[in-house]
Amino acid sequence: MELWILRILWLASLPLGVYAFGHAAMQRADAFTAADKMSKPAWLGITGGGMLALGLSQGPGGGGMIFWIAGLVAVLVYLVDVRPKVIEVQKGSSW
Repeated sequence: MELWILRILWLASLPLGVYAFGHAAMQRADAFTAADKMSKPAWLGITGGGMLALGLSQGPGGGGMIFWIAGLVAVLVYLVDVRPKVIEVQKGSSW
């Protein structure tokens, strides 16, 4: 049963990786530095590598579980920490 739950999480993580990479690619480069985050090429590398790790790993229960976890962490860091700050910088202050 646990394997099926992990398999569903693995399948759900693949679109997250694609979304994170696509979002990073569409943002202005200066928004990353203005948000006091790493540069756009760095985040493209991180999210692209995460997406690659998510896609190439066999998912949970397979031989590449450590790569799946690393890719998932990289993608989630972008989505939870970097993405909101970049959006906030591009929208401007509400003051």
